[in-house]
Amino acid sequence: MRVGFAVPQSGPWATPENMRRIAVRAEELGYDALWTFQRLVYPVGHLMGPTYRAVHDPLITLAHVSAVTSRIELGVAVINAYVQPIVLAKQLATLQTVSGGRVSAGIGLGWLPEEFEATGVEMTRRGRRGEEFVELLRKAWADDVVEHSGEFYRVPASHIDPKPVPAPPRVLLGGTAEVALRRAARLADGWVSSSREDLSAIAGRVRLIKAELAGAGRDAEAFRFVCRGVTQVREADEDRPLTGTYDKIRNDVAALAEQGVTDVFHDLNFDREIPSSDAGEAMRRAEEALEALAP
Repeated sequence: MRVGFAVPQSGPWATPENMRRIAVRAEELGYDALWTFQRLVYPVGHLMGPTYRAVHDPLITLAHVSAVTSRIELGVAVINAYVQPIVLAKQLATLQTVSGGRVSAGIGLGWLPEEFEATGVEMTRRGRRGEEFVELLRKAWADDVVEHSGEFYRVPASHIDPKPVPAPPRVLLGGTAEVALRRAARLADGWVSSSREDLSAIAGRVRLIKAELAGAGRDAEAFRFVCRGVTQVREADEDRPLTGTYDKIRNDVAALAEQGVTDVFHDLNFDREIPSSDAGEAMRRAEEALEALAP
């Protein structure tokens, strides 16, 4: 089981100094990865809650912490396929190169209509768009001459260089519907769960993907099953996984490993108490959790 920690990215505690402090200490403690997420807009009057109210860009955040770390992996879970794939391919290729090959790129389909409107992309046929999106990313990273004429995107014959070094980033796909899980098995290097994932059912999702991998002749051992841990440290244990005392949270991580999860990362941005807290108090709690939950 690889264990990661999310960078401060949402709310008052998400300062550049705190990003660096968490990143450096996580690497010192032996964490395997740092993680970010994307939220472009927060519609006025929406009830999404404090986590999504003020969120830094995920790739610029990862580039920032890559400069103060050297080993720890860098993951985004997820960037949605309403951005332009060629622009994203260039950004991820550069991040992969400057970080020394540490990037895992989670791609999602998106679910917030206002973000599609704001980016000028139709929300319909998101599944098909996502498949073509991943196809274009891989072309941009591998082909000497990139030329594409598809249902959603067109690229004239072009060189898109430099290529990512030492290799293309890992591509993870999100989604919980059966069609999304099958898509991940066909197209991606891993699957990443959402913040709303029912962790009691995650074993079934792992089995479905592994069956699909076997049917396609792909190596299930090389595939990553990544769980965003909506980790909430509390004084008493609660029924929800990853919520309660440190002992319970550690036991929950072990239970996820038994269900086939290969990677879990503790994301305190999704504990509603953290992004809505005073920055100093949020950081105090985060650093305590970082130490207590170290692998």
